[in-house]
Amino acid sequence: MGASSNAFYAQSGGVTAVINASACGVLETARQHPAKIGKVFAGRDGIIGALTEDLIDTSAESDAAIAALRHTPSGAFGSCRYKLKGLKENKAQYERLIDVFRAHDIRYFFYNGGGDSADTCHKVSQLSDHMGFPIQAIHIPKTVDNDLPITDTCPGFGSVAKYIAISTREASYDVRSMSRTSTKVFVIEVMGRHAGWIAAAGGLASDANNDIPVVILFPEVEFNQERFLARVKANVEKYDYCSVVVSEGARWPDGKFLAEQGTRDAFGHAQLGGAAPVVANMIKDALGYKYHWAVADYLQRSARHIASKTDVEQAYALGKAAVEMAVAGENAIMPTIVRTSDEPYTWEIGKAALDEVANVEKKMPVEFISEDGYGITDSCRRYLSPLISGEDYPPYENGLPVYVTLKNKAVEKKLKTKFKI
Repeated sequence: MGASSNAFYAQSGGVTAVINASACGVLETARQHPAKIGKVFAGRDGIIGALTEDLIDTSAESDAAIAALRHTPSGAFGSCRYKLKGLKENKAQYERLIDVFRAHDIRYFFYNGGGDSADTCHKVSQLSDHMGFPIQAIHIPKTVDNDLPITDTCPGFGSVAKYIAISTREASYDVRSMSRTSTKVFVIEVMGRHAGWIAAAGGLASDANNDIPVVILFPEVEFNQERFLARVKANVEKYDYCSVVVSEGARWPDGKFLAEQGTRDAFGHAQLGGAAPVVANMIKDALGYKYHWAVADYLQRSARHIASKTDVEQAYALGKAAVEMAVAGENAIMPTIVRTSDEPYTWEIGKAALDEVANVEKKMPVEFISEDGYGITDSCRRYLSPLISGEDYPPYENGLPVYVTLKNKAVEKKLKTKFKI
């Protein structure tokens, strides 16, 4: 590899409140290593930007603009849901990547995403073996679902968990105040297809100082309608109200999602949406209670105004570590968060081989779910509490947060051929 080569950075999958903090860590750190890294090109709308040679020249951005990414939500360069197939299945995709990387002297590949992007990054890391083009591929973890293995937590999760814990507590106070003559049950639907980490955060709404009746429906626990309705009824009879946190991935004993729509997304996953109204109407029909329901949807993952300080710091640190590992010669790895202590909470950066990360899903451990299947244990609280800790407010102006929009200057194309997605 030459003395100085360019790098490619892309954001993948659903964005978060802190994915740009990781981008900030990547870009600021890369600028500190001019002897190793020339320019950092970002993919416009993720890996699609590489395939279509739609690159963004991040060197056109000021240091102040890059620094502002740390407190700006969403994906500054655009993201996508697009999974590269295997080398044997679609060799043309990889040949195209090589052509683009070679044309722009790109020898470093930083892919910021979840499980599917870890798989893509692992495949790209193998390009030098299959295509004779050396490239170092580093995966930067990001997923609100918190389901990547090995790393103690995933950037994006802590802030979503904080949002859901706060929202569940505040909505519960609201319902409690009107329960005698109005709503008795509030249902909030949260993200989490196969892992109930986000739903578990709703359990933090209740603690020693806040006796709130919260029922959680986890993807890991088969939904039993009779038992669930009995629990809601018992809570309403005791407290006069009840809050329900339902994961979008809650499922019947036969494996079918409560919220399944019968359609599929770009990765072939079942398209979900509607667990909250299903559960709310079930309560109404069986128990006759007046209800309200809400779907946190994009609100939970875009809420930078209430982001966890821990989450922001870890997101930045992992972006920084990715670059430092790359310039040190590492390849086919993912920097990780290693928890070294619960109380006081301390952590450090570790690393994991991509072949141990790709396509592996980390679900809630049994010991984190209460014996009745509707709550969280003390060990789960010890795990979750530090991740939602601290505030890292963005700057405000006229009552609203101030976020940055980058120039996203296009890099001149060098290839004559076009690639069709």
